[in-house]
Amino acid sequence: MSTSSCIGISTMKPCCGVLISCRNTSIFGFPFPKCNHPIANNLSKSQFNGNNFHTCHNKILGFRCVIDPNRRTFLASDSSWGKSRVFPSCNVDKNKPNLVIANVASDIRNHSTSAETHVNEQGFESIYIQGGFNVKPLVIERIEKGLDVGEVSRIEANGPSVNVDNLKGLNGTKNLIHEREVSAIEEEAWKLLRGAVVNYCGNPVGTVAASDPADEQPLNYDQVFIRDFVPSALAFLLNGEGEIVKNFLLHTLQLQSWEKTVDCYSPGQGLMPASFKVRTIPLDGSNGAYEDILDPDFGESAIGRVAPDCGGLFLLRAYGKLTGDYALQERVDVQTGIRLILNLCLTNGFDMFPTLLVTDGSCMIDRRMGIHGHPLEIQALFYSSLRCSREMLIVNDGTKNLVAAINNRLSALSFHIREYYWVDMKKLNEIYRYKTEEYSTDAVNKFNIYPEQIPSWLVDWMPEEGGYLIGNLQPAHMDFRFFTLGNLWSIVSSLGSPKQNEGILNLIEAKWDDLAAHMPLKICYPALECEEWRIITGSDPKNTPWSYHNGGSWPTLLWQFTLACIKMNKPELARKAVDLAEKRLSVDQWPEYYDTRSGRFIGKQSRLRQTWTIAGFLTSKMLLENPEMASKLFWDEDYELLEICVCALRKSGRKKCSRGVAKSQIHI
Repeated sequence: MSTSSCIGISTMKPCCGVLISCRNTSIFGFPFPKCNHPIANNLSKSQFNGNNFHTCHNKILGFRCVIDPNRRTFLASDSSWGKSRVFPSCNVDKNKPNLVIANVASDIRNHSTSAETHVNEQGFESIYIQGGFNVKPLVIERIEKGLDVGEVSRIEANGPSVNVDNLKGLNGTKNLIHEREVSAIEEEAWKLLRGAVVNYCGNPVGTVAASDPADEQPLNYDQVFIRDFVPSALAFLLNGEGEIVKNFLLHTLQLQSWEKTVDCYSPGQGLMPASFKVRTIPLDGSNGAYEDILDPDFGESAIGRVAPDCGGLFLLRAYGKLTGDYALQERVDVQTGIRLILNLCLTNGFDMFPTLLVTDGSCMIDRRMGIHGHPLEIQALFYSSLRCSREMLIVNDGTKNLVAAINNRLSALSFHIREYYWVDMKKLNEIYRYKTEEYSTDAVNKFNIYPEQIPSWLVDWMPEEGGYLIGNLQPAHMDFRFFTLGNLWSIVSSLGSPKQNEGILNLIEAKWDDLAAHMPLKICYPALECEEWRIITGSDPKNTPWSYHNGGSWPTLLWQFTLACIKMNKPELARKAVDLAEKRLSVDQWPEYYDTRSGRFIGKQSRLRQTWTIAGFLTSKMLLENPEMASKLFWDEDYELLEICVCALRKSGRKKCSRGVAKSQIHI
């Protein structure tokens, strides 16, 4: 490729290219004006080679993956597209045709493969502000496949290519790591899961939310959701296929640094996208050429404009645990991404509690369901994310204060949830006898809960043995609904005490007909009905009683349930749920959710061939067959946290330290 040409023409196989801004260059025989963009100034230090070319512009130029039928590589840009966004790219190394070299540029990333050489360098804040990175190529090993004219036409008409071969891995080779006999239902599930895979620049990067052939209005179900991809990623990892997960993690990390604006307001820098879509569009003025574009959604296009949630930290940890490839999480760009997320989550505010304050619809329940405040699901995910971060962060002078903040928050959060969210028959009777309007640091009824808030259904529903963590807690308000995901993830992450975790599974087993019935598992119990449904949901026609988020049954919860059961030495309970679901899922075409109190009907607006339903089933089956793999995904009780005092009031005499209570909780 000539260094003096603006567009490279080559006979290489179709690939992706990138235009990288620089401060000064003379590839046209004269110097360009100096660029003022800070990212461009940093990137100018990277070395020029034959696989890259540079051009100077007053903006960071948009990335396009371009392929044409003649197998010529076009490197194109559009100065009006991108808005200071930097995109990953991939080129084919002519000397090593089986290697794809991805040149990744970002304003906050240093793409070396390890953080070891940077331990003694400047702290995170200085690095982020001053920049000065030497961008190195990311090498992704995969098998290149030829692309004929017919395939290009198919892609141009139907979008990004997918792999539908259920007998082979995503790289076209047969998997031998966990080769075993599978049932016809499992084989069908694998075929559908591989059929949901989305490729970007020839590499798998995720799975679409649903592949319902009868869906005329897919809305955003044709996108790759960060949350929805987690069970798909686990299924691939447990089957020995890590490439798609690594690609997904790296590409979503790049999207973290994009501009995010909703009605002229920009949220925090560490925010991850809720989803992204690979758009394949034809190039203007080209003969059959097309381009791939990553189009993320940070909530600005979502129904109700709900804030995105993220399971990326859990998935990053799982990738290392299940593949043994810890180099990915040690990369400087990944370490920086983790710190950006933590800075966003650990920002001090007006709260007096260690729990995260969120709006309604900010978790798996992404519609109005009266969960605004401090919902259990968010706290459990927050707690596990902090534990993930503490494991993966490289401790040095730039991160030691952040690690201390993580430990303090973990300690305070675990105490708060265990002490104030837990209910069983004993606790209910205490609440029933609460005195109100207490003004004292030693108040028993700290949140001024009125005993009349105890719902009538709970009095008879609570078993003698067992209990659960309530759905929400705020001043003068306790949401006594049972939210399945929050309770299951409290077990997995050890947010609950060992005794509480055991009690949660005891309650699920005792109330099996209510929480599992014909299809496991209820997303919450009970449903909001009548006037309560009208007021709290705003008469939401999708969240009618015992449907969707309002008491619907979601088979994707199987894998979290399986993980929790294996941790608590109750695999037979998980197997019971998986066997129950296996009887119907394939026959019903893998619905997103089920309706009615017992889960007998397919959801009235449920998509079929829902990817996380398929992946959740496969992941559950593999976890039950390989419980030692499950042990790598959950957390045990962290006794060191019980030794950390977060109140800093021991010497003042103004308030008693809570550590003694916290230590006693592991025995209750």
